[in-house]
Amino acid sequence: MSWHISGAVEDFIDRAGPFLRSHPVENTVPLTIAGALKSRGPHIYGPADPIFGWWTDAGGQVTGAFLRTPPHPLLLTSTPPDSVVALANELETPLPGINARAGDADRFAAAWQERTGATLTVGRRARLFRLDALTPPTPPPGAARVAGRADRDLLIDWFGGFHREIGEAVNADLVDDKLAYGGLTLWEVDGEPVSMAGVTRPDSGMVRVVAVYTPRRHRAKGYGGAVTTAVTRAALDAGATDVVLFTDLTNPTSNALYQRLGYRPVEDRKVVQFQ
Repeated sequence: MSWHISGAVEDFIDRAGPFLRSHPVENTVPLTIAGALKSRGPHIYGPADPIFGWWTDAGGQVTGAFLRTPPHPLLLTSTPPDSVVALANELETPLPGINARAGDADRFAAAWQERTGATLTVGRRARLFRLDALTPPTPPPGAARVAGRADRDLLIDWFGGFHREIGEAVNADLVDDKLAYGGLTLWEVDGEPVSMAGVTRPDSGMVRVVAVYTPRRHRAKGYGGAVTTAVTRAALDAGATDVVLFTDLTNPTSNALYQRLGYRPVEDRKVVQFQ
């Protein structure tokens, strides 16, 4: 039983890909990140080289995986408990943090603190939801449309607002990539965009709803629920078997909204930051 570490996304997809695709809902983020790195190059998330790893059991089967795209925290899938401490003892320092299922994040952080003396700070806490059966709300005024290149400046501005609210950085490349495959949708009222939602490229039948954002002046009018319903329905119509999304656990409004739309909790994750 051991971790195998590589700097090549092709190795990661070859060795860990079957494990990730066997549970595409829980592994939604590593699947989409690995796919993006393979298609768009290793430095789309930052100038430093990414690293990847997979855990094999006594029979040689992959039962856990991680990836890290600096400067972001290490992203860990579900993995056997003994592998979590083993990883904390094997990785090179420094490390800015860990993003994992809540229990595994605590286990890794404790081992990392014991090894390095790092100060621990709990960051974003998120809940993964999977669509059960779509329950559309009463639609507000307006209609959805797929965003195009003419919307680029607005989308960059709104992505900036969205990522500032969740404490993450964003760059224009993210918007450009989503525009390339029709991955952003706007809700419009009388020709004015009032809300947006995005989706990832499909992988193993899974699509993730991302970047649901409504500027403050347009909130509490049902636009976020309407545009989320629109992208969810479009994903289902295109053949998705699983539609998922994450919410911030500190935001009761979004957690309640998505459950009203038919999304059901799968697991909780959190980020622990190291200093």
